Amino acid sequence: MTGTAAPTRTAAPQHLVRRRWASIVGIAFAALLTADLTHGTDVAPVLTAAAVVYLGAAALRSRRTAWPLFFVTIVVVAAARLLGFDADPTWVLLGLGAVLAVVGLVRGALRPAYGLPLQGLALLVFGAVAALAPAATHDVGAYLLAAGLLAHAGWDVHHHRTQRVVPRSLAEFCVVLDVLLAAVIVAVTALA
Repeated sequence: MTGTAAPTRTAAPQHLVRRRWASIVGIAFAALLTADLTHGTDVAPVLTAAAVVYLGAAALRSRRTAWPLFFVTIVVVAAARLLGFDADPTWVLLGLGAVLAVVGLVRGALRPAYGLPLQGLALLVFGAVAALAPAATHDVGAYLLAAGLLAHAGWDVHHHRTQRVVPRSLAEFCVVLDVLLAAVIVAVTALA
């Protein structure tokens, strides 16, 4: 007796929002950050914050800590701006990164090499760009920051593909945010 095969169920395609929520949040966050952008270097702390999140996740040896660390960096930047602190949030974030690096060293997070050692180097580079950009002339500082954001977007793509250090969702969010911020900085600077 020949039977017919039972129809197989295929998984329904995931809803776009569920699949790409990190990109959507990255777009919304970029819009929020650039809504009242007057100078390209106004968002310099974002570049430092991104590097701190990566370093923190590596120092704590937990990809799951990346999103909570991201929210901590938002609080630091928002508090500095809203409370009118004289300190640039970039420097506060660099201090937080230094504390996280020490925690990582105490916890023995020197291995793997793509973890704390590489993320520490990245914080030094991206943090230096974020710290130097506001001190440079208007256009040079803005373009320097835009280049730093695009370089970090490449960093995000690498981490998204290798699935190391941070969750893919954070890397996806960050690449969208970095690229959009860089594009807006270039446009605002060119049109000024």
